[in-house]
Amino acid sequence: MRRFVLPIICLLVGLILGVLIVLFVIGSPKAKPLPGTLLKAPDPGGDPPGTAVVTLDEKFFDSLLDTIFRDLGGPQFPLELTMMERNGASGSDWQLRAAAFENQCPDVVVLANQGSNVKTSVHFTDGKIIAPIAFNGSKNILGGCIRFQGWAQASIQLSFDQSKQTVYGQINVEGVSLEGAPEAVGGIARLLVQRSINQRINPLEILRAPQLAISMPVKSTNGTLQATVKDVRAEITNGKLTLHITYGFTGVRGGQEQG
Repeated sequence: MRRFVLPIICLLVGLILGVLIVLFVIGSPKAKPLPGTLLKAPDPGGDPPGTAVVTLDEKFFDSLLDTIFRDLGGPQFPLELTMMERNGASGSDWQLRAAAFENQCPDVVVLANQGSNVKTSVHFTDGKIIAPIAFNGSKNILGGCIRFQGWAQASIQLSFDQSKQTVYGQINVEGVSLEGAPEAVGGIARLLVQRSINQRINPLEILRAPQLAISMPVKSTNGTLQATVKDVRAEITNGKLTLHITYGFTGVRGGQEQG
């Protein structure tokens, strides 16, 4: 009996060390810093002059997401596990093994329209933007192919970068519910999924400069009315997101800007 105890102990120690190394290598599952400044609530005293108000409801995002999944397919992102994978493999042995396994067990997480009784969607409630995200994927962990599916509970923050005239969104995955992964490696898989979504998706460009800018020719004056965004505020009520976009206007006549 004793001759079987030592190999089992060695196996368990090796597994524990492997898990600890993996957790050290993959690092923090937190998202990258969000560009710009987080959006504040509208001024209680009212919007300043030159403010446009845009309201988006949950049905708008349902239609947008359904179109993405139907016409473009589920977005997919690599699952990074080791420093060798992150920096690029070196050595013919690793490259041969990776190539042979690539088609059978791709290291990816794929966002899905729905799965695990959850539909990928965006909800506005209690002053927050909440986004359940369904997904599936596979990963080679400790020499075995782990196929999984599940869903992530995420929140979304919005910011505005005035220099780039862009409204950004950041998805923060706060929890992952996983199906199909053995309990022994489930914790690793959850961290990998969380890290991949947080760092590969973010930041999202919600509104870009061409969508926000205003340039209106005024032929009678041989000039152009232009506007750039000075500030963006956000109001989140149940079922709706309202953006308050404040513009600064300038006039350009005869090639010279008028204050």
